[in-house]
Amino acid sequence: MMGLLQSITGLLVFIGIAWSISENRRRFPIKTVGIGIAAQIGIGFVLLKFPLFTKVFFYLNKAVLALEESTRAGTSFVFGYVGGGGTPFEVTNPQAMFILAFQALPLVLVISALSSVFFYWNILPRLVKGFSWLLEKSLRLGGAEGLGVSANIFVGMVESPLLIRPYVAKLSRSELFTLMTCGMATIAGTVLVLYATILDPIIPNVTGHILTASIISAPAAIVVSKIIIPARAGELTSGELEAPEQYYSAMDALTKGTIQGIELLLNIIAMIIVLVAMVHLVNIMLGILPYFQGEPITLERILGWIMSPVVWLMGIPWAEAYTAGSLMGTKTILNEFIAYIQMSKLPGDALSPKSLLIMSYALCGFANPGSLGIMIGGLGAMAPERRNEIVSLGLKSIVAGTVATCMTGAVVALLEF
Repeated sequence: MMGLLQSITGLLVFIGIAWSISENRRRFPIKTVGIGIAAQIGIGFVLLKFPLFTKVFFYLNKAVLALEESTRAGTSFVFGYVGGGGTPFEVTNPQAMFILAFQALPLVLVISALSSVFFYWNILPRLVKGFSWLLEKSLRLGGAEGLGVSANIFVGMVESPLLIRPYVAKLSRSELFTLMTCGMATIAGTVLVLYATILDPIIPNVTGHILTASIISAPAAIVVSKIIIPARAGELTSGELEAPEQYYSAMDALTKGTIQGIELLLNIIAMIIVLVAMVHLVNIMLGILPYFQGEPITLERILGWIMSPVVWLMGIPWAEAYTAGSLMGTKTILNEFIAYIQMSKLPGDALSPKSLLIMSYALCGFANPGSLGIMIGGLGAMAPERRNEIVSLGLKSIVAGTVATCMTGAVVALLEF
């Protein structure tokens, strides 16, 4: 019972945080909030509790393993044992043989190429239009806004606005902020499979959970964004789905998707190197401070203290809140990829299975300063006349995206109670 009250209190507190930074506190969108939370709980309940979807998630996991195995075949062929192939010598420490850049990250190339092919075959546009129709009918989003938000569930924070590029400059302030917040609160399909492979050893059927997290975080992002910047009557922008790039054949789509994946892969590698280096540098500087409780003060410890109450409000037991808070802090300051890696390496008794599940949802979002730079660059190029406004909304979008994923974590805790 305590856990149930804990998560309900958390939902109310997270909504209160959004309201506290609202640009118009008198225009609290009660109906949108009610429908959005109901949608989160309803979709989450259907996807997590019905045996049919459990089977679907099982097959999704098998598909992920097939993609991983296929990618390993490519990396082994190109890089040999460095890419995961057989070794010409006896291995005494198997863990030391795993090289992230050559074995796990190339999966991004495969997914990027496949997503382009799925767009050419009209599979991805049909999915996006379906979700857009649901959002328009349930939460009364504008056509262009609904398309952009829906696409965020499947593609990245820059790719989704590309689908509505002609309408970005015409979006109202509220619509633009909703698009930015949803980009921060969800993840792209290109990294979904990558995260699933990282967490598969510690969370059963994790692919389905990460996909569910991205889906149910969308209504949470809408709720939070509409509280912070309420919509005004008559400002909905219509729009139709447009291909981000012209493809002439399936092979052309495969080729262009691979080239786009190279840029994404290099960005991920570069960001990981720099962010890990920055954390290490900060910890070196913090090393001049005296020890606290017999241990040195590090950025991870500080983040754990700050975020402990936040993860407790999601439903994490207080005894595990410091560990979970450190993960949430890492995700917010650095990125979710590093946080997922840290979670996969935790000792077996650090977090309970339920806490691991809650955190897999709460960490599933792009809300961090690095992503903000990518978003500003992308949206600013699509609507240069609104660049200053996009920049001014940047910090709020990080806060809004984080609050949305925290709401998702609390909802999962409720459903698992």
